[in-house]
Amino acid sequence: MASSDVVSQGANLSDAAVGKRDADSIGLVYKGFVKRKLLLAAVLFLSLILLAGLSATLGSSGLTLADVYAAVLARAFPGYFQASWLGEMVVWELRLPPIIMGILAGMGLAAAGAAMQGILRNPLASPFTLGISSAASFGAALAIILGAGLAGGEYLIVLNAFIFSLIAAAAVFVLAEIKGISSESMVLAGIAIMYFFSALTSVLQYVGRSEDVHALVFWTMGSLGRSTWHSVGLVFVVVALCLPWLLWKSWDINALESGDEIATSLGVDINKTRMATMTIASLITAAIISFTGTIGFIGLVAPHMARIVIGGDHRFLLLTSALMGALLLLGADAVGKTVFAPAVLPVGLMTSLLGVPLFVYLFMKRRKKSC
Repeated sequence: MASSDVVSQGANLSDAAVGKRDADSIGLVYKGFVKRKLLLAAVLFLSLILLAGLSATLGSSGLTLADVYAAVLARAFPGYFQASWLGEMVVWELRLPPIIMGILAGMGLAAAGAAMQGILRNPLASPFTLGISSAASFGAALAIILGAGLAGGEYLIVLNAFIFSLIAAAAVFVLAEIKGISSESMVLAGIAIMYFFSALTSVLQYVGRSEDVHALVFWTMGSLGRSTWHSVGLVFVVVALCLPWLLWKSWDINALESGDEIATSLGVDINKTRMATMTIASLITAAIISFTGTIGFIGLVAPHMARIVIGGDHRFLLLTSALMGALLLLGADAVGKTVFAPAVLPVGLMTSLLGVPLFVYLFMKRRKKSC
């Protein structure tokens, strides 16, 4: 064999070794990247467990954090943990339903907001800027002021709000289809639907009796206090079915956020994915606000906070946004219980009061980074 061939083969082996070493180093960097994301999610989850326990003690002078966890563990693992009968009854019957509803609502609204911002490539997209909240308020107004709806009794308001939320989502799809399904057309259609249902709600408030208008205003402020185990179970089913679907579609949402042309080149059916994701996000939002009333800013602020700390990869962003949303909603509820105690401020009012300065701060921070 000629010496030149030996040198050539040696160079090829050297290049292969370098390439393998580079690939191994990239793999190690990526594994470290994933571990950091998962570690942050674990920290957020543990913080959520701690905040839920602290929230359960608010407003009760005799209930401690240890009593709360003992009551939960005693019911979950009977025979292994002990708790007083009174403490167990207070925690399970009075404190846990609103807390779990707050966790589910925060997770669902934040994940829906993150998905909408991704597929529409619009940082202001959220379940509420697209008209879903306004439609739910109109449905509740029909039930409270006129007593009109498809059901009776305690489910009149809930079913009305749920149905009109889905009607708003369907109207957005129809208007976007007429214009041509794109991120811009869906945002514009959502804004039009929002103002339309807001105007209809104002008309009902104008002609309604003062006590009915007062009840409607309280409903639109949002509250976790109306939560029961039955309503928690229904919302849990919707969130548990829809959130994994969004996580499964995270690659497609990543592609859509990069642009329609890039998504199409990667084999993503942009119209089908956009419609399906909007449908799932709308279903999550409708199920939540039909029981809690209007809770704003969670679906808008939580994804921005998560994006700052974890980046824009929706494989991690959706889960982190959900945990952030749950923390924000439970935190706002805790503040509402303590600021004017013993009076309790509605959680929707607190999320708006706390969300506006927080959103302005995030906006200014992102602007400084872009300069």
